[in-house]
Amino acid sequence: MVIGVPKEIKKEEYRVGVTPSGARELRRDGHTVLVEEGAGEGSGFPDGDYMEADADIVSRDVVFEKAELLVKVKEPLPAEFDLLRKGQALFTYLHLAPNRVLTDLLLQREVTAIGYETVEKNGTLPLLAPMSEIAGRMAPLVGSFFLQAVHGGTGLLATGVAGVRPAKALVLGAGVVGTNAVRVCVGLGMETVVINRGIEKLQRIDELFRGRARTLPASGTAISEELADSDVIIGATLVPGGRTPVLITRQMLRDMKKGAVIVDVSIDQGGCTETSIPSTHDRPVYQIDGIIHYTVANMPGAYPRTSTLALTNATLAYIRALAGLGIERAVAEHAGLKSGLNTYKGDVAHGALLDAIEGRTG
Repeated sequence: MVIGVPKEIKKEEYRVGVTPSGARELRRDGHTVLVEEGAGEGSGFPDGDYMEADADIVSRDVVFEKAELLVKVKEPLPAEFDLLRKGQALFTYLHLAPNRVLTDLLLQREVTAIGYETVEKNGTLPLLAPMSEIAGRMAPLVGSFFLQAVHGGTGLLATGVAGVRPAKALVLGAGVVGTNAVRVCVGLGMETVVINRGIEKLQRIDELFRGRARTLPASGTAISEELADSDVIIGATLVPGGRTPVLITRQMLRDMKKGAVIVDVSIDQGGCTETSIPSTHDRPVYQIDGIIHYTVANMPGAYPRTSTLALTNATLAYIRALAGLGIERAVAEHAGLKSGLNTYKGDVAHGALLDAIEGRTG
């Protein structure tokens, strides 16, 4: 199979879909690997590394024209829409629920689109997990940074000092993002509260952190009460393939501390705050009603070397299955890939995505 690895064009996105070592494995399987010139440079992988792995360095147009399977990191942007061919396969983070324009294009072009974030295995999301781990660990660090008064924050040092309490972190969600966020919050010495819908994950938080994080079942009252004195709020909720529920309304911002920081990690799926709109690494924050919002939609892209290595570690086995079995057979026989299917032969193939579309169109 011909596998194409384009250079990412999303602003401040330096990751790449396949590492040179991953390309080498695919070549050993007998596949052709086309890598766009300069695609890996942002992650520390120059073209020479891919050439040593026996991949072909080609132009952008050749990647899209020749590839039967496109392996990316982020969803196609409008500048790439015309390059997508009818019947092509796409394997990347899609996050289609809040992106009707891209969804419609993939349906029109009959692209077989498989989202990393919806591939399931034994009740887990193995291709979302490594980036969720990175984003979760980043979130408290980012939030703590923007608490500085120079950024409009509360001016409270997250760690506290002798005789002065630390900042309070509120983590909404106890999945992979939330658990990793708690790990760093607790490590920094922050007062940490976790709110989650299911009690089982809260029990796991209790066991992991031995009571150093307070846990609460999700309710509007609990969220409102904890928001009032929180300094850093981390949105870590997820509906695989669907729209993230809004947990923080515009009205609720008025009862929060001025200078508090919301880090909405769930922004890829629409965000859990009513006032969240995607931002970029070069302009990561904005303020509404005195509350700082950090809503970068590709947080792990800030650490592209770590992120790219972790991503290929997770995705390579699935790429080999798609290329080795062929797209149709792989989707039919591989349970994980079947669960990750978002669009197929002009139809929406994921239930949560269909629900999101129907809900938006009334």
